Order: sequence, then structure tokens, then C-alpha cells
Amino acid sequence: MHQALYNAALYNRKTQYQKFGHSVDYFEQQNCLPAFKEVWTEYKALGSQALQATLKRVDLAFLRFFGGLGGYPKFKSARHYKGWTYPGVAGWKVEGQGGHGHLTISKLGRLQMRGQARTWGTPTTCTIFFQHGNWYASITVLCVPIRSTDTGAVGLDLGCKEAVTLSTGQQFSKPDFLKEWQQKVKLASKKLRRKRSPNWKKKVKASRRWNKNRQLVSKLQRKVARQREDWQHKITSNIVSGNSLIAGEQLSVKNMTRKAKKGSKRKAQKAGLNRSILEVGFSTIGKMLAYKSAEAGGFYVESPTRQLKPSQRCAKCWELTPKTLADRVHICQHCGHQEDRDVNAAQVNLIWARGQEMSSLDGESLSSTSRGSMKQLGAKKRQKLQAKCEAETTRSACGG
Repeated sequence: MHQALYNAALYNRKTQYQKFGHSVDYFEQQNCLPAFKEVWTEYKALGSQALQATLKRVDLAFLRFFGGLGGYPKFKSARHYKGWTYPGVAGWKVEGQGGHGHLTISKLGRLQMRGQARTWGTPTTCTIFFQHGNWYASITVLCVPIRSTDTGAVGLDLGCKEAVTLSTGQQFSKPDFLKEWQQKVKLASKKLRRKRSPNWKKKVKASRRWNKNRQLVSKLQRKVARQREDWQHKITSNIVSGNSLIAGEQLSVKNMTRKAKKGSKRKAQKAGLNRSILEVGFSTIGKMLAYKSAEAGGFYVESPTRQLKPSQRCAKCWELTPKTLADRVHICQHCGHQEDRDVNAAQVNLIWARGQEMSSLDGESLSSTSRGSMKQLGAKKRQKLQAKCEAETTRSACGG
């Protein structure tokens, strides 16, 4: 029913503009809900706030399109529309304190749920969605997440050979169980290609064996994704727990994982490199370090990789030494400093971040690459503004 409402709202916006030149906004569609329920009486059983949230999805899709962040909104089929949202506390209730408990939903009853929240608070919103044969409840709570950290500072470098390398020399490799389960996914995908796949243009349905193997491949892929996410959480939590300043680097994963150019003779090598980058999860690790550092009251800073060139720069004399991907040891041509390539890059990131930290303590704001606690940045800005006001007051009192 929510999927049908989404498509109806999308059709209303599209036809109103094409036929009458009238741009329909969210508030106009929201005000039409009472009349809509009178015609389609089955929607009276659904909560008004949940229906408004569905209309808001349509509005956000058009905002993304007009902002250049996505394509034109499309109609959604029932199998591609997942769930609905309660934007307020009406229509649902949680029984529990963040552990296994029950969820009471209006018109549906009391449902048992399992799961464990790291930090619990006052529930504010709830989204119910169906994914991979299971129902999930994503509950947002009002809380103050707290993490413990130390006064250390560390730089890091992400790579394919060693997933994460710290400036201290410690390295984290991709776990072996990820390779093992990736091989199982590869074998299952090979079996899937031997079955009769669907072809909607030729009106060919998928065979039962294809559907069965497709479910098996999806199950294996979900397990690999959960294992990778668990490994990333453990590594990032370990780094944040011992360091209040973490220095990373800006990486454009989208550009790094582009396909090989047309006519290239190294398509297989480029595909393997892209697979290795995506298996590590460069962007995911950066996002995890950013929000976990903010919760702990620390800073996560990303250095400008294109300008700084940490893989080529020496951490001792700060001069550049050109290297290829095959050169795994940094040997400076200027001062003779020798160090592991990834360790040296991590040390360069840390030196740059410490320079940014000192400039911020002198009253300057951190650069745009900073992704630390906004609360701390706001406090420093207020201190600077207060000092400026006091100086102007003293100058006016002295007649200057």
C-alpha cells in the first residue's frame, strides 16, 4: 500500500507539470491525504504520519534530482519498495532497553524482535523494512554516545597489500576468512551462470534451479558483507580507543575503482585491483573513524592526498622521491631515510595533521578536510569570537 501511494504521488507530480505546468510540492500532497483516504478507504487503517513519511520520500527524490545528486525518480515495483517509516512516536512502541524485546505496531500487534544496541536512549523514529527474506526495524534513539579514548596520535595509510598501516609500524591485513568465503561466492556464482536466467525482453522465465542458486549466492554475499563490516568495526574501535588524533588521507574511491580504458591490455589487472580496493572498504573505514572519533571527543583529519603526496614524500626531510607501486620500501634520494612505504606514508599524514592541530590551537579553524567533533570546533570558534569582542571593548574604553 505504501508502494502504491509512492507511485501515485510520483505520477501526480509528473502529470501536473507535463499537462498543466504546475509544480506540486510536498505540502500540497500532504493536504490532499484526507480526501485521498475518502476515495481509497483502505488507507484509513494506516497511520497519517507514516503516509506523510512516504510522501516525503517522493519529495526527497525530486530534491536530489534537482540538486544534481541523482536521476529522475522512477516508479517502484513491490519487490523494490522496502517498508515504511514512522517519523514520530505515534503508531509504534518499543518494549525493552536496547536488547531483545518486543515492538508494538499499530494495526499489526505485538511483535517479538531481537538485537542489541550499543547505546540506548529515547526512541524517536522507526523504519520497518523487508530485506533478503527478513523483516527489520531500524530505530533511532535520542542519546549521548560515549566512547573511551587516549591522548595518543596516529597516522594511517590504506592499501591493498596491507589493509591498514599505522605510523607506529603496526599493520592490519585482510582476514583469511574473507578470502575463504569470497571463493565460495565465486564457485556459487559459477554454478548460477549454468542455469537458465530470466530474460524479460524475450519473455523467458528463470528456472527453479536458477532461483534456488540465486538465493544461495545472495546468502553467501550477505555473510561476506557482515564479516567485512564486523572486521572494520573492530579495527576502527581499536584505533580510536588509543588515539584522540587520527590522521588519514582523502581518497576518491569512485575514481580509483573505474574500469580500464577501452582498448587497454590490462583489463584483468585493473579489475583485480578494483576488487582488492572494494574488499578493504577504504571509504567505509574513513566514515567509521570519523563518527567514532567524534563520539570519543577526538579528531579525525584527512590530508589532501593530491597536494601532499604521502606515498612519495619523505617523513624526515619532507622531499619527494618518485616511486612506482612495485617499490614497497621508501628510500629517500635526499637524506637516505629508509622505511616501509606504507609506514612512511602514515607518518607523513600524522606530521601534516599535527601541523593542522597547532594552527587550530593558535586560533585558526581546521581545514576543510577535518571531520572531527563539531562541538569542539564550535567551542574554539566561540572562544576566538569572545577574545575578539573583549579586545574591541578594551580598545574603545581606552579611547583607541
